[in-house]
Parts: sequence; structure tokens; C-alpha cells
Amino acid sequence: MGFSKIDFDTNILSMSEGQKKKILIAKSISEQANIYIWDEPLNYIDILSRIQIEDAILEYKPTLIFVEHDETFIEKVATKTIRLEK
Repeated sequence: MGFSKIDFDTNILSMSEGQKKKILIAKSISEQANIYIWDEPLNYIDILSRIQIEDAILEYKPTLIFVEHDETFIEKVATKTIRLEK
């Protein structure tokens, strides 16, 4: 996810929002679960991390419910969608 060894000694409170989001996603996917629920996983995420996330989802095929506004991400990883409209 683009972290260096130095980053592991950094207090999470001093990290950017993107770094915090990557830590939360990495923590989530490293824990075994029957279902994962993610709220806007791509917020603050750089393109390289996004590719890593997409590849991990496509390779491992977890049961995942997510809310996301990025249509490209949805089309790439979702097998079913529910759209809520006003």
C-alpha cells in the first residue's frame, strides 16, 4: 500500500487522510470475515493504492458491500449494484 519502514513508526494521528484510509483498508482485508462493509473506500486514495485495492478484490473475491461514487471502480469490482436515487 505504499508504506515505507519509517511509516510504521509514525503516529497515525499525524498521517494524511489517504494514509489513514489505506491503513483501515489494509487492516480490514487482512482480517478474515464473512462479509466486509466499506464506506467510500477510495476517498483520499492515490491511483497506485486504488489499483492494489481493485486487484486484491478481483483476486480474492470477498463478499463486500460498499458505498462508492466512483463509477469506474464500481464497474470493475461489483458483481451486483443497488442504486439509490432521489
